[in-house]
Amino acid sequence: MSNELTRRRFLSAGAAASAAALPTSGLFAAPRSATEAPQRQFYMILSLARLGFHGSFQEALELTVKHGFEGLDPDPAYFATLGDAGLSRLLDDLRAKNLRFGAAGLPVEFRKDEEAFSDGLRKLPLTASVLEKAGISRVSTWILPCSNQLTYTQNSRQHASRLRQCAQILADHGQKLGLEYVAPRTLWRSQRQPFLHCMSEMKELLVAVGTGNLGIQLDSWHWFNAEETDQDLLTLRGSDVLTVDLNDAPSGLSLDEYRDDHRELPAATGVIPVRQFLDALVQIGYDGPIQAEPFNAALRALPVDQASASASAALKKAFSLMGTVGFGAGRAPAVRQEIRVQPANADLTRL
Repeated sequence: MSNELTRRRFLSAGAAASAAALPTSGLFAAPRSATEAPQRQFYMILSLARLGFHGSFQEALELTVKHGFEGLDPDPAYFATLGDAGLSRLLDDLRAKNLRFGAAGLPVEFRKDEEAFSDGLRKLPLTASVLEKAGISRVSTWILPCSNQLTYTQNSRQHASRLRQCAQILADHGQKLGLEYVAPRTLWRSQRQPFLHCMSEMKELLVAVGTGNLGIQLDSWHWFNAEETDQDLLTLRGSDVLTVDLNDAPSGLSLDEYRDDHRELPAATGVIPVRQFLDALVQIGYDGPIQAEPFNAALRALPVDQASASASAALKKAFSLMGTVGFGAGRAPAVRQEIRVQPANADLTRL
């Protein structure tokens, strides 16, 4: 949650300012062809922060149930106040409601100075421990695709070093770290030095980090802006994807004009080929959360209840477009302990 809000502040600041070699082939699984139509294993969750709202976990839970979501964002700060007995009761309640958690945000500021990074890293074991008690094995964050100070190589080395330290702590608590590339040209061209902004470059960073508990935070918006296709998605295995953001793009713009903070709800305009995107996720067997992240001013102007209803309707519409199994079938099981960390010596050429 804090990661998304930090990113929104960065995008707002960037908009104001603009107004005044590793091989990539074979890094992930080879494309596969299904002999029979697979079923949907992923599940739609409510992420209030990604819709642009603040709210308590209990408020989010009420909206999740009311509007037919299949899960919601975790809140480790709230979980820590419950104690073991209270957390156990909460998990029992979620199981009874057949709800699951999304991925937790990485609570470490690794993009700024060393002091900010070190402070966040010291606090990470406590948060990871709380998440472990809640059975949460997915943690994710996003990578800023540009810098005014660091060259591409310098930026890559710094990210690899810092994220390696984060990933090692998460591995101690049975968690995997998903990283998101950010693709709009208006953003990665906004500072002096562009940094990674597509899937192939993200794979290179994952290899450079070098721990066995890594994956991708995938976003249909960035996939579209990076000019990627379903064939790129089919180079992944389901376990390579930690969480998925689903969006659509405004109509009538070119790739040189899209802004990261101006998006649409899933399947709103048809600019992003959502069926192709989701069908590929079904084919690779992705079984994690999917949430809307529209960064949309009109949606944020609505009451939170109405915005949540709109997000639910948009996700259900997107799922209904799938050529395999859409909404209402292949529902994921309820909250459960889900620890599936790869060993430290895992073959990173097949991450």
